[in-house]
Amino acid sequence: MSIAIKRRPFLSLLGGAAAGSLSWPRGTRAQQPAMPVIGFLNGQSPAAFSEQLRGFRLGLKEAGYVEGESLAIEYRWAENQMDRLPALAAELVRRQVAVIATAGGPPAVIAAKAATPAIPITFITGDDPVRLGFVASLARPGGNLTGISFFNAEVAPKRLELLRELVPAATRLAVLVDPAIAAVTENTLRDLEPAARAMGLQVRVLSASTSGQINAAFASLGRERPDALFMGPGAFLVSRRVQLTHLATRHALPAAYAERDYVEVGGLMSYGTNLTDAYRQMGAYTGRILRGAKPADLPVLRANKFELVINHETARMLGLSVPSTLLATADEVIE
Repeated sequence: MSIAIKRRPFLSLLGGAAAGSLSWPRGTRAQQPAMPVIGFLNGQSPAAFSEQLRGFRLGLKEAGYVEGESLAIEYRWAENQMDRLPALAAELVRRQVAVIATAGGPPAVIAAKAATPAIPITFITGDDPVRLGFVASLARPGGNLTGISFFNAEVAPKRLELLRELVPAATRLAVLVDPAIAAVTENTLRDLEPAARAMGLQVRVLSASTSGQINAAFASLGRERPDALFMGPGAFLVSRRVQLTHLATRHALPAAYAERDYVEVGGLMSYGTNLTDAYRQMGAYTGRILRGAKPADLPVLRANKFELVINHETARMLGLSVPSTLLATADEVIE
């Protein structure tokens, strides 16, 4: 005997169950935790910061955070207009971000520190953060700031030594610095000038904090004709790296830089911290703070990866013969 099943009521029942599953009261569902939001405050522009950002995101990933999946980042870029940083920092404070990661030099750190005594701040700096007033000590920062220091000023003598290997007959050295970052510039010169004198080099210091001042400085160098150029640190000078390396080549000036960014656009050589790795460390620290660590208890880390990069093509253009020992020790040689 066959049994006839009434399909319509059965299907209606299923449909009602499905609809009901979509219309259960909100309180009965599992609540999704809110995605944490951090701020990223930078004095530079995104175009000049892609590799460092890659390192920062890698560090966050090591700490368990992936942008867009488990973390949101509010970016604020000053586009090399440092006077905009205080307002941008205030925006992040109003947004109530969980952490503010600062980059692109001390001005961003100073702006964030002035904007909030409560929100944790991570930083990366090429100078002594104690001397700059960011932390009480390297081992015990003591406030709402901690981060990574690569003490770029301390490696200035080594960078000068490498430049001297490339230009052994040099007797007159020009140094270009940014006066807008007075503390960093002062520390660089404090370490550099004694090293230069020990090598028998006469030092001429020039300053530039605008594009026009850079042109004026090189016009002066064109008249004085020094044997080599040492580029000081700073976000502004890095942002003008194409202009600077072009002028150095035009004036046939062998130049040494702190960041590989210069060498990638035609500069002769750089020796300094591997910034991508330093930003990875800062990303990891930011992630640790998101997980509950307090900046006051996280010691300031010392970046420990340094790299020598040589542009061999630029050396040939300048008529320089790069010693084989230098080529062998370089982390990268750009042909």
